[in-house]
Amino acid sequence: MLQSTDTVLNDLFESYAEQGFLSDGLPLAKISNPYYKIWEDIASQLPSLIQTSQIREKIDNMPVCTTENLQTEPEWRRACVIMGYFAHAYIWGGETPKDVSSPPSALSKVPFRPNKEIPSLTSTQQRLPPSISKPFLEISAHLELPACATYAGLTLWNFIPSHPEADITDPDNLHVQTSFTGTKDEEWFMVISVAVEAKGIKLISLMRDAFKAVAANDVDLLTALLYRFADGLCDLTLTLKRMYEHNNPAVFFHQLRPFLAGSKNMGHAGLPRGVYYDVGDSDRVERQENWLQLNGGSNAQSSLIQALDIFLGIKHSATDGKQTGGPGFIQQMRDYMPGPHRRFLEELSARASVRPFILESPVQQPKDAYNAAVNELKAFRDTHIQMVTRYIVMASRQPNPTEQGKGRTNLATASSQTEEADTKTKLAGTGGTDLIPFLKNTRDTVQDAKC
Repeated sequence: MLQSTDTVLNDLFESYAEQGFLSDGLPLAKISNPYYKIWEDIASQLPSLIQTSQIREKIDNMPVCTTENLQTEPEWRRACVIMGYFAHAYIWGGETPKDVSSPPSALSKVPFRPNKEIPSLTSTQQRLPPSISKPFLEISAHLELPACATYAGLTLWNFIPSHPEADITDPDNLHVQTSFTGTKDEEWFMVISVAVEAKGIKLISLMRDAFKAVAANDVDLLTALLYRFADGLCDLTLTLKRMYEHNNPAVFFHQLRPFLAGSKNMGHAGLPRGVYYDVGDSDRVERQENWLQLNGGSNAQSSLIQALDIFLGIKHSATDGKQTGGPGFIQQMRDYMPGPHRRFLEELSARASVRPFILESPVQQPKDAYNAAVNELKAFRDTHIQMVTRYIVMASRQPNPTEQGKGRTNLATASSQTEEADTKTKLAGTGGTDLIPFLKNTRDTVQDAKC
């Protein structure tokens, strides 16, 4: 017997209509098992260890901990948060990406040596030590994520409210648990995203109800739901605009953004081959599969934002705006989402969207409501582009106002040097995308969806 439409939709949306893509319950503040005290201790000192250039030595001396003592999903998520911060702090927390003792031009000529001994992984190659690599690869496999700092680890699983009953849609009520810089600017950048996710919960329930209205051929109900959806999108934009309150562009660009960078398409910043995840094999053999090139943390990894597009039937192409036969950057970002979130988007995509029903409707009212929602989503994208212009494009042309990070080779310094050398060169995102063209193409695709 076939399930009813309501049952199918309820099963699909299940917990997402209640909690969105935030974790079930608040993120774990700390892993209580004393076995992992070394992780928590270093995580609590991370900003000072980075500022004093001690982070690499600290992690090099850290024991390789097993993941066998992680008992609950919140513990696995907390471990993922810690390892993501450790990995990116280790890579980007020194004068050059760890460990580049040769200039990038020389590094790019280092060949892959299959089944050869690695006498000097700490001198001429880009390497994460076993104390990070081994547990992180196991943790990421458990959570169905790549072994790098992702949107989930940086935001969804890394916040705590000021008190248990606090409204988490208000960023003033939120704090981060782990930080690269220890600055209010970094914290504000992260908690704005958390607040957007919390605001988006009601949008997910509206999606479910809209699909039910389509199944029931209830045009009036669908129209009303779409106007409420548009209002909810407006709330997201208003929350996003609060970024300016406590996030200084210079601090963001020069102090925080370098740590968000990945290892893919980062040759200009000192990572021509990506990063070698050294798991401490006794035979000390370099294995090609241990060389990973991964994107950095990006809001494109937000399942909420992609769900909005899917619901409205907005289909993005590859990053250059042309169909290439392969998945575009936005599609690739699903690989950086927790497995359950990724599967939700796949199932949502399989249901199509409300757009075909609206296009076929003989009346104008649902079309007007749909266009109102599209306009609000475009306004959200416009706001994001304005922020990128202020926090990245303009900030890249300004000197670092503090001593922190000066003299380092990273995404910020590489971007600034590129701008000085060639003003026509496009700034790269943390994942290596051509930033502004990519965002404008995404925004224009939304605009083109109006009917």
